[in-house]
Amino acid sequence: MAPKAAAAYFLCRDCLSDGQGAVKRCPNCGSPRCLIHPELRQLSIAHIDCDSFFAAVEKRDNPDLIDKPVIIGGAQRGVVATCCYIARIRGVRSAMPMFQARRLCPNAVIVRPNMSKYSKVGKEIRGRMQALTPLVEPLSIDEAFLDLTGTDKLHHAYPALTLARFAKATEEEIGITVSVGLSHNKFLAKVASDLEKPKGFSIIGKEETTNFLKDKPISLIWGVGAVSQKKLAQEGFHTIGQLQETDATILAKRFGTLGLRLSKLARGEDDRSVSPSQGAKSISSETTFNKDLISANDLLPILRRLSETTAARAKKANLAGRTVTLKLKSSSFKSITRSRSLPDPTKLADKIYSMGKSMLLKELNGSTSYRLIGIGIGELCDAEQSDPPDLVDEQAGRRAKAEAAIDLLSEKFGNRTVELGLTLKGKLGREGKDSTAGSNSDIHSAQKPDEDSGIG
Repeated sequence: MAPKAAAAYFLCRDCLSDGQGAVKRCPNCGSPRCLIHPELRQLSIAHIDCDSFFAAVEKRDNPDLIDKPVIIGGAQRGVVATCCYIARIRGVRSAMPMFQARRLCPNAVIVRPNMSKYSKVGKEIRGRMQALTPLVEPLSIDEAFLDLTGTDKLHHAYPALTLARFAKATEEEIGITVSVGLSHNKFLAKVASDLEKPKGFSIIGKEETTNFLKDKPISLIWGVGAVSQKKLAQEGFHTIGQLQETDATILAKRFGTLGLRLSKLARGEDDRSVSPSQGAKSISSETTFNKDLISANDLLPILRRLSETTAARAKKANLAGRTVTLKLKSSSFKSITRSRSLPDPTKLADKIYSMGKSMLLKELNGSTSYRLIGIGIGELCDAEQSDPPDLVDEQAGRRAKAEAAIDLLSEKFGNRTVELGLTLKGKLGREGKDSTAGSNSDIHSAQKPDEDSGIG
């Protein structure tokens, strides 16, 4: 005798009524927007992602944009920060060069990013998430993992109902729609939230995990990018099901630790907990030029100014970094990243710039031109642990005192009250405009995976 199928439960996303049964429409309000799943009342790990967040905020604040394709980004040589779903239908994607986006969608409305506005809305939504559970792990300004295990008594509702209430209230009261993924671990919750965007709510149950993943492309696995896909394809792996059928020891021999990770995720196994204490992992600033730059005379002043921006962000957050990372993008869109470790963590623009300068000069060959440059610090720690007296470089102490004095003047009289000649040259002589939001200064959070895991 075949095993009895588990009973299905339904939850209406419009009127929030629920019950048992695989209904086609809500028996209370007639809405077709019903969640139907046998594990509806059991799952508690969620991923919430705001739909096309920057563009959604702009459309909310300017109703004239509602039915128009909207692209958030910089100047002609900048990149797309994000775009609305109308623009996506035309082929526009995040991180696409702006000239290409304009060609694909010539009637798009281009809006320069307003990060302060987006941050304010993002914090409001984040606050509502934290009212649901203390276990909120932000991934970026507009997305986070939530663990609602044990919150039933607090909200007088099982997690799926609590999340449906949240999504409905966020749309009605803030004017932003979200997509929700609900499952039994973080990996599958993230996969689920991408299944039915925008305004999606998808569930991947524990019992269906293996079959759900079986025919999916390997690219669905978080962190597997183009390079890894190519390497896996060369070894005969195209679908997650093929990974499921391969012994973990074989994958480990072929691909090392990544092979073990692939083996687990292919089976839907992810034991990472939702951690609200991840914090920032790096602080960086970058900018894109309207005209490609090739010489140290042009690039160093800009690098100096970006170093000061990064340092200012670090000081404001009371953080310092042990590693300095230089980012370059050539005129042919080839990305170059170089990192070096410091003997001690730093929050000083002088040290960030000095390390960045040495890395930059090694990349300049007189023939390669660049369209983007960025500088950042990583391996963050409390600023109190940074910048001890330098016994080798006698001038370092004087430069540190000068920088502190400039910081005090800027704090008292306004930013950029006093500037170095090199910094001023970077400001006045900069060829380009900013890539997305001026010098694109960001504090990057944990758990945002690399685009590619880099097999081999």
